[in-house]
Parts: sequence; structure tokens; C-alpha cells
Amino acid sequence: MAVASAAPGSIFCKQLLFSLLVFILLCDACQKIYLRVPSHLKAETLVGKVNLEECLKSPSLILSSDPAFRILEDGSIYTTRDLILSSERKSFSIFLSDGERQEQQEIKVVLSARENKAPKKRHTKDTALKRSKRRWAPIPASLMENSLGPFPQHVQQIQSDAAQNYTIFYSISGPGVDKEPFNLFYIEKDTGDIFCTRSIDREKYEQFALYGYATTADGYAPEYPLPLIIKIEDDNDNAPYFEHKMTIFTVPENCRSGTSVGQVSATDLDEPDTLHTRLKYKILQQIPDHPKHFSIHPDTGVITTTTPFLDREKCDTYQLIMEVRDMGGQPFGLFNTGTITISLEDENDNPPSFTETSYVTEVEENRIDVEILRMKVQDQDLPNTPHSKAVYTILQGNENGNFKISTDPNTNEGVLCVVKPLNYEVNRQVILKVGVVNEAQFSKAANSQTPTMCTTTVTVKIIDSDEGPECHPPVKVIQSQDGFPAGQELLGYKALDPETASGEGLRYQKLGDEDNWFEINEHTGDLRTLKVLDRESKFVKNNQYNISVVAVDAVGRSCTGTLVVHLDDYNDHPPQIDKEVTICQNNEDFAVLKPVDPDGPENGPPFQFFLDNSASKNWNLERKDGKTAILRQRQNLEYDYYSVPIKIKDRHGLVATHVLTVRVCDCSTPSECRTNSKSARDVRPNVILGRWAILAMVLGSVLLLCILFTCFCVTAKRTVKKCFPEDIAQQNLIVSNTEGPGEEVTEANIRLPMQTSNICDTSMSVGTVGGQGIKTQQSFEMVKGGYTLDSSKGGGHQTLESVKGVGQGDTGRYAYTDWQSFTQPRLGEKVYLCGQDEEHKHCEDYIRSYNYEGKGSLAGSVGCCSDRQEEEGLEFLDQLEPKFRTLAKTCVKK
Repeated sequence: MAVASAAPGSIFCKQLLFSLLVFILLCDACQKIYLRVPSHLKAETLVGKVNLEECLKSPSLILSSDPAFRILEDGSIYTTRDLILSSERKSFSIFLSDGERQEQQEIKVVLSARENKAPKKRHTKDTALKRSKRRWAPIPASLMENSLGPFPQHVQQIQSDAAQNYTIFYSISGPGVDKEPFNLFYIEKDTGDIFCTRSIDREKYEQFALYGYATTADGYAPEYPLPLIIKIEDDNDNAPYFEHKMTIFTVPENCRSGTSVGQVSATDLDEPDTLHTRLKYKILQQIPDHPKHFSIHPDTGVITTTTPFLDREKCDTYQLIMEVRDMGGQPFGLFNTGTITISLEDENDNPPSFTETSYVTEVEENRIDVEILRMKVQDQDLPNTPHSKAVYTILQGNENGNFKISTDPNTNEGVLCVVKPLNYEVNRQVILKVGVVNEAQFSKAANSQTPTMCTTTVTVKIIDSDEGPECHPPVKVIQSQDGFPAGQELLGYKALDPETASGEGLRYQKLGDEDNWFEINEHTGDLRTLKVLDRESKFVKNNQYNISVVAVDAVGRSCTGTLVVHLDDYNDHPPQIDKEVTICQNNEDFAVLKPVDPDGPENGPPFQFFLDNSASKNWNLERKDGKTAILRQRQNLEYDYYSVPIKIKDRHGLVATHVLTVRVCDCSTPSECRTNSKSARDVRPNVILGRWAILAMVLGSVLLLCILFTCFCVTAKRTVKKCFPEDIAQQNLIVSNTEGPGEEVTEANIRLPMQTSNICDTSMSVGTVGGQGIKTQQSFEMVKGGYTLDSSKGGGHQTLESVKGVGQGDTGRYAYTDWQSFTQPRLGEKVYLCGQDEEHKHCEDYIRSYNYEGKGSLAGSVGCCSDRQEEEGLEFLDQLEPKFRTLAKTCVKK
């Protein structure tokens, strides 16, 4: 590579600052772009700008083929380091990619350097030099790892052609120089010789990527940085090793030859794909070593079986001592060992067998749910697994289901039980054949034959016992006739004593007879009817009537049986029908008759319907399907009730006459029927009172009048105590929360009591003057003859009488103006005193509006006309009647 001459650094910098011109050549999209730039470009210098959108809309990836340039999203091209351009053109490519549309484009950029106007020569020579690639691009160097030296060890030499014209100094950088591991390499700056200072481990550093630099004394770089790759050659210094020191594989017993057991793997840290990492596996030893059951593939490490005779019952675990060696298994290769454990999985290859060939046991007759025998088995397969758990079966002798055999989950024994009573009189002993298998299906071994089920015999001896009577069969059916008369005999239930095979000495009793149809003969068990047997009774279900019978022997042992009396139907009930039907003329002019026959189907429909001659004038009867008929009007009848006689006959001629009450209505459905005719009202039953009922009503009325008269007399005689003043509202007690309008207040409405002996509180309602509908209610405490308000002027007691000047003999009536002139000044005085007193003691004694509707106030009286704090002579309130309780509540402190 030729190195072009360059001007001195200062002139070159001025030239770059003042003459840097950037040319952006606009051309067709994705075509070559030509840019003219100065020959010396500093790092991060804008070179030019390319319109990327004309080539590819919205590229997701923008790359430069030359790392000396970087491309921005707007197409600006910047240098990443200092560049020196020779007279030759420099080109690179911009790659655009759109990941969504899978499109790629390339833009070729060609840079041409401007010639320097006044380059300053560095040396006296005026000859232009060209760069040579021959010496500045050496081949990659290599070093052997774990080299023994001597150190420093020469690695390589780099030289620049510019050294012919300039004084060149060489330097390097990168890992091993100024990065980890530090100071591993250095270069002689004058000669370009690179040296290694110590041995290198390839497993840590496979290669070193360095950069070489050639610069002049003043820092000028006539050459590009030179990439130097120093590769570390591998040395077989690492022995292979198994990833797991102890590996466990499992394989079923009795498996075929060639079955894969598992694969072992080893790791070698030396360079892959070399002889140093070419591994070979082999089995050094098998424990136990005889016979040989396993082999290993030397290259893959797959372990397989070599024989089909792996038997877990003989040996359940094998150990293999493995070796792995590199260098293709050569004796000089490095090696390592490991242990492989192979466990055999159990198979059901051993059938269970009874420990005894036969068993004998005994049991008392009629015993149930009792254990009579336990049988043991032996099995060589793995315990507590389906391969060894036994399943017992009774093969013969249990046709009646008297026995059941099960497996004890804890001991694996067969447990034989009696679940149905045995009868000594029928069988003295029972011989059972019992077989046993495993829960898991038998697995045939390679060297064995399929075995047969292991069986044994069990002899069960039955012990005789004195037992009670037997009711057999438990349900007995007898036939009888519907309508069978009372007092007749029927064959009853018979029980037997199994010891004597007869029914002698047994006593019979009824346990169940819902309608008490029968009585039972205590000695024979026969039945005698007490009522006529009726198949249509509600106690008969499906033509059957049940009777429960108990048979008891002399000792008291008993058995129970059921006697079913099956009643054959007898045609003793004629067809029945509803007595009232409704015809809604707005919907249809007929009624459907649906008779019902309580007898059975063989004595029921088809029915025959006959209309009485007296009703044929207005009605017509049509037979429909043998079960129903249609009653139709011959013409539209008035809304009324009609009586229609009808005869209905069943299939055997049993007939019944029914008088239907047919109601003709103006309706759509029978529930909406409303008859309007007079005759319809006339046919309704009339209620007529008897003379005793009339007499009782008269006496009751007289008694009520007497009670009311007595109450009136007692009330009239009761004297009113003096504590009650005259009603100031003309004896009309008005509730305080009345919302209606009050009466107009006049002087005659206000009356003040004149008595002085008693003091009480009275409520007064005052209406507004003018009758405008606005009512106010006020509550006053009035005292007749005592002081009402304290006079601040005279200090004495003032009353309404003293103000007006009336005496004790006055009628007690005052004008409204008198009352107002008496109360207004005193109320004003009270208000003034309340404002002057800080403790507001006077506030407790002023007139308050009657607007509280809750519980009584704890303050007691709120009037201004009385200073009496206690209540005297109010015992009369205990005898007040209910209508005075409202007034009493206003007189009593709460």
C-alpha cells in the first residue's frame, strides 16, 4: 500500500477548517453517490447527506459496510475516526432494511479526495510515495499455549512502507496490552517486533485481537490501524471428565437384548473438533462381574444390554466402572473414570402361591359378617407393589353367594367371610375352590412359560344350632275377590321350624294391617275378613293389599313375612261424573263430559251416554270416543242454571243416573262466569234465620244497651274535682299538633278559672284573629288567685283579678284585651331579666310554644303563673278514664 505525501500538520488543519466543502450529489434512488471531501478528515466530521427515503421508505435498519463511517436516520454521514484519503477513490455501501416488508436496498457511496493546494514536505525528498499492502498486512500469528519460553518470546513483526520516507514509530493496543490480561504483549516501537512475556492458557484466551499503529514523530499516521490476530494453539492439557461422578439408570428386568439403558457423556475443555477432544468410552468393570450384561458404544457412550436374562430377584443393582479417554482412545491420551449404577425395575414375572394346598374351617349356621379363615401367599416380586399384591377369587362352591373373600392390605392375606346365613339342615359342609393372582398383569420372562393360576381348596364345616322359625318365602301372594264379604276365611301365612321342618308350636300375630281388614288365627296363621274387601280403597295399591305377619316359637324367636292379598276386580261401581259443568257461550256452546269409573279397565269404558227425554228439548248428547261425550245446546239458552238428567253405562251394563247442573254464562272461561238472570239468583240457597237465632240477637242487643247505659250513668255521677279549671276552649280539648284551622278568638272563648284552692296546669289553644287560616298554638300555665309574675316595681304578687279589679264572686270570664294587657308587660319584663342574668335562671319561666312532640321535658311546668314546684292533690288522676288521659299527661311532670 502506498503512502501519499501530506502537508505539515498545521497547514493541513487550516486547510481543513477553511476549505472543507461537502458535496451532496443528488441522483436516482439506490444508485451511486459521489462525494468530494478533503483528503484528511477528523473524527465526527460531516461527510455528506444522502436521501434515504428515495431508496426505501421508513427503513428499520441502517448499516455501513465501512466501520469508519456511521449513518444517521436523516441520511447524514459522519466519520468515526480520523481518516486520510489518498488520491484513489474510497467507496463503501449503505445497507437499508425494512423488517416488516422484508425489503433490503443498497446505496453505493464513492468518496474522492481533493488535492492540497500547498502541501508542505516533511523531508527534502519531493517524491510521491505509494502505500504497499505487502508489509502492512501480515498473516495471523499463533502461539502455543503453555509455552515454556524463553520469554519474552518473539511473535511477529510489522512494518510500514512509509518508513522509507518517514521516521515511523510502532505501537499496539487491545487485550493483552492495555486491556485484560495486561502486559502480555509489547512491541518495539522502532522495529515493529511483537513479543509475548509469559505462557498463555488457551482455555482462558483462545485468541487476541490487537491493533497495530504506525505514526511519525509528530503524531501523523500515514497508515490505517492494522488488525492483528494472535491465535493460541491448543495443547492437550485437560483430561476429559464425566459430568456426573455418580449416574443412575434404570432398566426393566427380563428386557430384550440390545435394550438401551442410558447414555453417559464426558466433557473435555481442550479445543473442540480436534484430536485432543476426540473421546472414547469403555467399561472397565461390572459389579457383580458375572455374567456380563452390559456394553457401551465407544463413541456415543450409549449403554445397552447384551443378554435377556436380567432378573431382579437375583440381583437388583449393577455398578459399572467407566473410562473416558481423549486422543481417540490412544494409550497416550488423557483419561478419567466414573461410576454408573443400573437399577432393575421389577416386573410381575413371579406368580403368587398359597403356602398350603388345602384349608379346613368351621362356622355356625345363620352367622353372617363373620371372618372364618385367613390364607397366606408368597410372591418373590417387589413387596407392596401391584406385582406382589394378591387378588383372591372363589372359583367354585359359592353359587349361593354365602361367602366373600378379600385381601388384607396390610398383610396381603386372603380373608374369607360369611355374608349370607348357612343352613345346617340343607348342607353340613361346603367345599370352596379359591384362586389367587396379582393386581398387575403377569409379565412372561424370556426363559419361562406362562404359569397357571395357583388354587387351593377350603372345606367349611357348618355347626348346627337351635334356630328360630323361618318365614319362607318372605312374601306370599294370595288371591281374593273384590267385594269379598266379611266373616270369611282366607289361607294365611305359614312359617316353619327348621329343626322339625313343621309349623307346630308357632304363634302368629299381625304387625301391619292398614285398614284393619283381617284378623289372624294365632295357631294356624289363617285370615278372617272383618270388612268387605274393596279394591277401590285408598289402601289398595295396584290391586294389592299388604299384611305383615310375625311367627314366634315357644322360646320367643321370631321371623317376619308379608302376605299380599291380590284383589280381582268386580264391577261394583258405576261411572261417576262431575255434577256441575259450565258452558261459556263466548267461547263454545257445548260442554265435554268425562266420566270416571273406579273399577278396573276391564269394567270401565267404553261408556254409553243417554239423555233423559225431559232434557232433549234443549240439549243434545253426542258420544265422542267411548270415554267422553259432548253436551251441546240445541239453541242459544239464556244465562241461567239448568238441570240435565243423564244416564251413563259401562261396558258390562252397570248404569248410573246423574243430574247435571249446567250453568250457561256470558264468559270466555268458566272462572269468569257471572250470571245476570234473576232465576240464577233465585236458585241460590236462601239463608233463613230460626227463632232461636232471632231471640239470641235481640237479647244480645238489649244487653249491650244496658252496659252502655250503666257506663253513662256512672260517668255522669262522677264529680269533677276543683283542680280542673273550666275549659278555656269551650270544653273542646285540642291536640297541640293539630294542622287544621283554629276557631276565631273572641272574648267569650277565653275563660279563666276562679277557684283558688287548687293549682294545676292547663293547655290552651288560641287561634288567630281574622280567620285567615293561620293558626298558632300556645301553652300557658294559669293560676287562679295566686301570683303569676313577680313585679319588679311593687315587689308584691299580682293576679289577673287584681289588675282587672274583680272579686271572688265574679263569673270568671275575661275579655281578650284584659288577658293581653296582663301578659304582655310581664313577658317583656321576663325577657329583659333573661338578658341581664348571666346564668339565665329567669329563662326557665316564660311562655313557650307547644311545639315539642318528644318525651316530656325534665324542666316540669313551663308556665309563668305558678311558683308551686310540687304537685299536691293529684291522686284523682289515677281514676281518670281513657278519654281524659290526654289531659292528665299535661298536668303531670314527666
